[in-house]
Amino acid sequence: MSAGLPGLPGLPVGLPVGLPVALVPGVRALLPRYASIEDPVAELRAACLKVVGGLGPRVAVIASDASGGSGREVGEALVAAAGAESCAPDPAMGRSQAHDPISGVLVVGNGSAKRTEKAPGHLDERAEAFDDALLAAVRTLDFSAIDADLAAELWADVEAMRCLPELVARGSGGDADGNVSGPAEILYRDAPYGVAYCVARWAPAPDVSA
Repeated sequence: MSAGLPGLPGLPVGLPVGLPVALVPGVRALLPRYASIEDPVAELRAACLKVVGGLGPRVAVIASDASGGSGREVGEALVAAAGAESCAPDPAMGRSQAHDPISGVLVVGNGSAKRTEKAPGHLDERAEAFDDALLAAVRTLDFSAIDADLAAELWADVEAMRCLPELVARGSGGDADGNVSGPAEILYRDAPYGVAYCVARWAPAPDVSA
């Protein structure tokens, strides 16, 4: 058995069958220190907490090192807000380092940050088409058409998202070829402030052995 997935050292490919998987964006506005009386991302936050709440009590957070690691910080903050615990996986066992079973996997990533003139990266006319292709990749779990260089130019954080096909297939009861029980459920898709965000989840495959 391989020790981990490409780009995610230490994550076991032999995750227990039946784990739910979710995708959220690494939005700093979701961090507690940016909280205010009027929540500027209330709809996004609600969608994130809904999917994270379905991952169980011990969640492995998978994020790239983009933006100084803020994606991982956001993921862990969402897990804590949902009343769960973030854990580092043991590559050999599919368990946390405390030897408690991992109950779900949270992947952090987002689309382009150049959708409007006021976006962090200003307007790039290629951004909308890129984000449409990225959403299609999330739905189909096929990221072969997502160009890494273009993603970098558009300030899109897609590194961890590329591991979704194998995570969903192995964690949610599919097979090694990436076949799963159903498509992604998209709970949120928008580009507030010129940055493309998507919240999605994949439910475990039904247990047909019972």
